[in-house]
Amino acid sequence: MTADAPLDEIAAPCSPRSGARLALQPISIGRARVTGGYWARWQRDNRAVTTPHATHWLEKDGVLDNFRRLVDSSVIAERRGWVFCDSDLYKVLEGIGWDLSRGASAELSAFVADAVALLDRVQEDDGYLNTFVQAGLEQRYANLTRGHELYCAGHLIQAGIALARTTADESLLAIGRRFADHLVAEFGNGRRGDTDGHPEIETALVELYRHTGERAYLDLAKQLIDVRGHGVIGQGLFGPAYFQDIAPVRDQDTVIGHAVRALYLLAGVVDVYLETGEEALLHAAQRQWRSMVAEKTYLTGAVGSRFEGEAFGDRFELPPDLIYGETCASIAGVMLSWRLLLATGDGAYADLIERILYNAFSGATSVSRDRFFYVNPLHRRSPRPPAPTGGKPLRTDAPGTRAEWFDVACCPPNIMRTIASLSGYLATSDDRGIQLHLYTPSSVNTELAAGEVAVSVATEYPEDGVIAVTVERSITQPWTLSLRIPSWCRRPALTVAGEPVPVERGARGYVVVERVWAPGDVVVLDLPMPARVTAPHPAVDAVRGQVAIERGPVVFCLESVGGELDLDAVELLIEANLRVERDEELFDGTTVVRVAGRLRDDSAWEGAGWSEISAVPASNRRPRELTAIPYRLWANRGPSTMRVWAPAVHAPSIP
Repeated sequence: MTADAPLDEIAAPCSPRSGARLALQPISIGRARVTGGYWARWQRDNRAVTTPHATHWLEKDGVLDNFRRLVDSSVIAERRGWVFCDSDLYKVLEGIGWDLSRGASAELSAFVADAVALLDRVQEDDGYLNTFVQAGLEQRYANLTRGHELYCAGHLIQAGIALARTTADESLLAIGRRFADHLVAEFGNGRRGDTDGHPEIETALVELYRHTGERAYLDLAKQLIDVRGHGVIGQGLFGPAYFQDIAPVRDQDTVIGHAVRALYLLAGVVDVYLETGEEALLHAAQRQWRSMVAEKTYLTGAVGSRFEGEAFGDRFELPPDLIYGETCASIAGVMLSWRLLLATGDGAYADLIERILYNAFSGATSVSRDRFFYVNPLHRRSPRPPAPTGGKPLRTDAPGTRAEWFDVACCPPNIMRTIASLSGYLATSDDRGIQLHLYTPSSVNTELAAGEVAVSVATEYPEDGVIAVTVERSITQPWTLSLRIPSWCRRPALTVAGEPVPVERGARGYVVVERVWAPGDVVVLDLPMPARVTAPHPAVDAVRGQVAIERGPVVFCLESVGGELDLDAVELLIEANLRVERDEELFDGTTVVRVAGRLRDDSAWEGAGWSEISAVPASNRRPRELTAIPYRLWANRGPSTMRVWAPAVHAPSIP
């Protein structure tokens, strides 16, 4: 590998070109750094634990051998794995690329060098690269409905961009660009009127345009968006809605079909808007995002309620136990929301990013960072067998504990690349100053017209809502510091240089302080975090009459390990006080919420699943204090039952 790129010049994963239609400008990964706390610990573990775990599975699963056999088929007889498993390697390489922005690693660089050399040998002279097709199992582009050829190409391109930006080594990017040039020659300028069944190439091509300035990549991305929705992909197993091919994206008002595909497509739609200014694309993405959040998103930020088709369901179809909630769909929600935040400056998008990251996304990984969920329920009625040691369950099995890997292994490397690039989501800038979106110990600097400004952030968030922002460098002119006020916070408080300042939450969800700043000035934002009771939308039949517990950005759940508590019999007394405590014995210290509840004795119902209302048997109830833990931690102590939503009852009297 070549020498590392200058830190200040490491562009973030989504880096629109000068002149793009931006409300906010992303700050380079070198200028926005996670320096401590929850996310820094995870980034450390991502390098030390998750990455070697992933490379082990790339070997064990035959992903690397699929490339090697194309160089020497006498060594490895058969290709293994799914048609799309090339992308597992590409996402791991992308994750390593972003991880190298935080410091060199001889071991990681050696893995990258070996992988890139292998890919270079396998790539066809015209740029084509796909182990399934090159193994003779399919003809090129003969099965775009299910073949994932362009999908895999997109992940290859993104991996090349990551390594080029963080290490200044463009070897992998050259491979990805040759493939992109091949796609332009094959599909561009309307040469073909179809597209891949799985979106992903669109956002990759736009980023390649941003990195290289080659307009043909942007034009092809737009073309692939334009042709979708006209029935060009085929029926597949689940019909055109599954592929977002039932109507043009500009005409759609809600997200439909396969959740990951829908959100990857919309991320590409916003990318194309940012570079072309076509308002119809932005408006379509905004409409679909609003519909998704209002009618198709779980409390944890998860999306995709149906196992069948890994798909969005109908409006308010949000069963907590039958949810699919694929981890990749949560990540796709972050990708889309970030692009909409850049386009509009609306803090609602950052609110959803935060909700996803601390709940659906965090819950998909074990505290050891080497076990994963593919499916992320909000209610587990009975303990399921643990995931097999050394094995990989089917993604639809939804085992009782997180698995080492999966037969379809898209989620673990997707988690890797997201964590590795997380500093790209912390902050933005505009011509007036800096905006802070995610609160974690960090450092942020950017160039304004009059010079460089920089801040550092100290906080225990999300355990505590106090955020101290210190000005490290400044200019002689006034500039703005904008701090997001999360939608869950009711009484924020702010001090500037020790003086209280009224908090005026702007229409876009930020408090904006403008002044001539001096190094050493401190702004303290206090976001009180009492535990709170949350009610579902009344149209969500599956949880009507139930409530959930939240604190700050964190969703809590009730968990029963070893069957000590029947969670089906639990009721929560909603007027009772919620006590926030620190349990030092739980995962080396965890904030929990104690809540007054009671347990039903339904023995009178034995043998009957229903009753005439006038003859409903009486259920005895006894009081029970319940402990709610952060949702992200469930199933870390073995198979268990769990629920986020629980029946709510009014207490007869509150002392």
